[in-house]
Amino acid sequence: MEFARLLPVVAVSAIALVVVAAMPARSRLPQVVVLLVGGALIGPEVLHLSSAADVALLSDLGMGFLFLLAGYEIDPGIGRRPEGRLAAVSWLTSAVIGLAFVALLAQFVTVSAWLPLIIAGTTTALGVLVPILRDEGLTRTTLGGHVIANGALGELAPIVAMALFLGTKGTAGALVSLALFSTGVVWLTLARRRPTFARVQAIVRPLGDGTGQGEMRFTLLLLVALLAWATAMGFDAVLGAFLAGMVLRSWAPADNHDFERKLDVVGWGVFIPIFFVSSGMGLDLDAIVENPLLPVVFALIILVARGVPGLLWYRGRLPARDRVRLGLYTSTTLPLLVALTGIAVDDGSMSTSIAACLVGGGVITVVAFPLFARTLAPAAAGGPAQDAPPRTDPRPPPVGPESRHDNPTAD
Repeated sequence: MEFARLLPVVAVSAIALVVVAAMPARSRLPQVVVLLVGGALIGPEVLHLSSAADVALLSDLGMGFLFLLAGYEIDPGIGRRPEGRLAAVSWLTSAVIGLAFVALLAQFVTVSAWLPLIIAGTTTALGVLVPILRDEGLTRTTLGGHVIANGALGELAPIVAMALFLGTKGTAGALVSLALFSTGVVWLTLARRRPTFARVQAIVRPLGDGTGQGEMRFTLLLLVALLAWATAMGFDAVLGAFLAGMVLRSWAPADNHDFERKLDVVGWGVFIPIFFVSSGMGLDLDAIVENPLLPVVFALIILVARGVPGLLWYRGRLPARDRVRLGLYTSTTLPLLVALTGIAVDDGSMSTSIAACLVGGGVITVVAFPLFARTLAPAAAGGPAQDAPPRTDPRPPPVGPESRHDNPTAD
C-alpha cells in the first residue's frame, strides 16, 4: 500500500465530517453520502488520486466493522417478540412486492439479474440508520424500536438469501454450509456459559485499557476469524461480520459502556469511513451519467417494496405520520447493495452498468429518505433531548412490551 494513495482517502474521511457538521441540522446529510461522493471525486473516474484496489484490505475491515456494529445492535431475543414477528412479515411482504416488480419488468425487457434485484428490494441499512436514529434521539421511542426491528430483518434476511442463492455453491450445498456455519456461531454464543470463558474474561478485563486493550484485540480476532470462516465456506464476508456482532453482544455485559465507545472509536474513527470512500471510488459514474433515470427508478422500487409494508402492517401500532417515517427509514439502504452488486457482477448475473445504477439508487435512498423522514417529525420535537429521556445504556432498548410505555408521537 502506497501512503501517497492512502492520503486522499484519509483526507476525505476527515473533511467529510467537517462538511456534515457545517450543514444546517434539519437538512444535514448522512456522512455516508459525503464519504461516497468524496470517494467518487478522488477515484479513477474523476481526479485519479486513488482507487479501491489501493485500500482493499482497510476497506474490507471497514465493511467488517460496519456490519459487526449493526449485528451488535440487535437483541438476540427480538424474534420471539410480536414486534420481531411483525418485522418478519413486513420483510416477506417486501420480497413478494420485489418479485412482482421483477415479473412486471420481465414482460418488457430481459432480466438476467432477477434474484439480486429481488433481494435488493428487501434490504435496509441498519448500520447507516443506527447513528441517524441516535442523532435524532429516536432509539428509545416506539418508532425507533420498530425501525431497528425492521432493520435487523432487512440486514440479516438478505445476507442469508445472498449466502443461499448467490454463493459459489448450489443452494443445497449452501444450505448445508450455512447450517454448519450457524452451528459454529451458536456454539460461540453459548461459550459465555462455560467456566473457561469466565477465566479468560477475568484475565482480559484488567487489560482493557492503556496499552493492553484486551477486549478490542479479542473483538478483532473474533471479527477476522468469522470473516475468514465465512469466505472459506463460500459465503460473502458480510455474513461473518454481522454474526460476529451478534456473538459479541451475547458476550459483552450490558453495562460495558466503555467497550461500546471503543467499538465506535475504532469502527467509525478509522475503518468504516475508508470502506465508504472506497465504495465511492468503485462507482461506475459513466454508467450513471448514461442512465440518469435508472437510479431514481431503483430508489422508487426500493421505497415501494420496503415502505408499503410499513403502511400496511403497522396500523393500530403507529400513527399515520410515523408509519410513513417507518417506511422511509426502512427503505434506506446502501452497504448491502454494494456487497450484493459485487457478488452479482462477479458471477456474471449483473452488468457493471446496472450494478452502478443500483448502487446509485441506494445513494438516493440514503440522501433523501432519512431527510424526508426527519421533515415529517412533529413540530413539537425540539431535538434529541426532548425526544427521549436521558439514556443510561447506549444500546437501543429491546423492541417489545418493555418499550410500549414510549409515546409513539413523542419522536
